[in-house]
Amino acid sequence: MHDFIYRIINLITSAHTYILSLNDKNELFLNDKQLHFLVIGALGMLLVLLIHPLFLSLSKSGHTMVITWLYVFTVILVLTFAIEIGQGYSGNGNMEAADIVSGIQGFLLMFLVFSVIRGIIHGIISLFKRK
Repeated sequence: MHDFIYRIINLITSAHTYILSLNDKNELFLNDKQLHFLVIGALGMLLVLLIHPLFLSLSKSGHTMVITWLYVFTVILVLTFAIEIGQGYSGNGNMEAADIVSGIQGFLLMFLVFSVIRGIIHGIISLFKRK
């Protein structure tokens, strides 16, 4: 997980460098806020166009827990990064990628336990419905 997060960070850094080089090479003279406006806006719309059909399909097939998990996992990722950045900014703790990994692992383990318990409950309910 630690290596995965660093790969994502390196990918984002490479994309950022590439976008800045395009800006310079094409003499667009866009400032950082304008680039963020364009790139994040376009990325957000691309994600909407890709994710909406997936969520629509999942909801029609009754897989709302998958939608819930994806949403919560996304929020957990953002929250763990925000906490670490906040610690680095305020000096109220150490800003470490290992903390992010640990927090995400905690969520994944707790969700696994929840899923097993939920599966057992659904299994018992379906046994009673058959009789």
